[in-house]
Amino acid sequence: METTRFLSYEPGQLLLLPPDLREWLEEGHLAYFILDVVETLDLSEIYGSYDGSRGGRPGFDPRLLVGLLVYGYCIGLTSSRKIEKATYESVPFRVLAANQHPDHATIAEFRRRHLGALARLFVQVLRLCEKAGLVRLGHVALDGTKLRANASKHKGMSYGRMEEKVRELEAQVADLLAAAEAVDQAEDAEHGSRRGDELPEELRFRRQRLEKIRQAKAALEAEARAAAQKLRDEKGGKAGDPEPPGPPEAARPAEKAQRNFTDPDSRIMRDGATKSFEQSYNCQAVVDSEAQVIVAAQVTQQANDKQQVKPLIEQMKVNLEGRTPGELSADAGYFSEDNVSYLEGQRIDPYVATGRQKHGAKSSKSLEPPASATPLERMAAKLQTLAGKRVYSQRKETVEPVFGQIKEARGLRRFRFRGLGSVQAEWSLICATHNLLKLFRSGWSPQIA
Repeated sequence: METTRFLSYEPGQLLLLPPDLREWLEEGHLAYFILDVVETLDLSEIYGSYDGSRGGRPGFDPRLLVGLLVYGYCIGLTSSRKIEKATYESVPFRVLAANQHPDHATIAEFRRRHLGALARLFVQVLRLCEKAGLVRLGHVALDGTKLRANASKHKGMSYGRMEEKVRELEAQVADLLAAAEAVDQAEDAEHGSRRGDELPEELRFRRQRLEKIRQAKAALEAEARAAAQKLRDEKGGKAGDPEPPGPPEAARPAEKAQRNFTDPDSRIMRDGATKSFEQSYNCQAVVDSEAQVIVAAQVTQQANDKQQVKPLIEQMKVNLEGRTPGELSADAGYFSEDNVSYLEGQRIDPYVATGRQKHGAKSSKSLEPPASATPLERMAAKLQTLAGKRVYSQRKETVEPVFGQIKEARGLRRFRFRGLGSVQAEWSLICATHNLLKLFRSGWSPQIA
């Protein structure tokens, strides 16, 4: 066979890749950038948790595991099993792992153990974005998106259904206990006494399910009492306001109030894109318009966005050492008189929609509302001016693409963790890696910082 016209092909050669790891990928690859960035991050919180007292085989360097996880989240690969496999099959992961291969249990345990520390890398990465000039704080936009919980909506139950199911299971348990007692007496008469601790499988299953539903029902009732007490406290602080009816202990959850048995902190929420109802969390982000860098991020169980303005702005001030933006835009879900007043008190010029914005509506150079106008009327008039429309139009091109990049481009649509605290930490890690990608694509290098 003639082979002179082709490059040499020898699959059995001893060395398939260059001995220097830095030659395995093209110059400027994201994996090299992650390697360099990890070297600049303060990982003392993670290192400090290892004191060497456990003995045994030395563990993997935290820099290696942080690099694997950060790169994995950057490209949308978050499964510990898939990351382990990638250290064998994917060149970027091999480079990041320096040809070592932590197993999936090690990767999963490291992420679980240090999830809080990994979440706090968000601020460190944000400060790097500041140094690179990617955060100007001229204009920021606030919005939320629904990410699915690590739980099925079919594993939940409404309060009304819980009440029905408790009665149904209590009756079944009573019938099964009576039947079991009758069988025991018959067998005792024929064979003598038994141990007395045997329970039929069917009875054990129903007792366990009954207990689980009772616990979920009690949790919903506790939430209703807490909400009623909060309302009483708020109303009690204002003279002339009517007292809420009934004591807090008498508060009853709504019939449709839901609780999920797999992840009780998650809620049924409507996905704005698919219009379907899913077991989800409401993920919030404040995004700077300069380079779509996220400057504050948090997760809430509430589908309504009105209560998220102040917490996010306060978090942003902490993240950026007191700095605040000149302008903020947000859709109608965030409008309230209190929110507008708070933003103005922070010297942030608010542009918050008061309703659905109509395309093609005529604008006015100067539309002065009457002195008697309400805050809502003043905001509506402000957004109808030429300047108002120009500022508000930045919202869609600032924050909405960020959620598209996270959910569509990287495929991060579902949390791996359960519980509000863990989900909040994972959202911070997702947002940190979003900012890292912005930093990488800007051409900034840790070596010139």
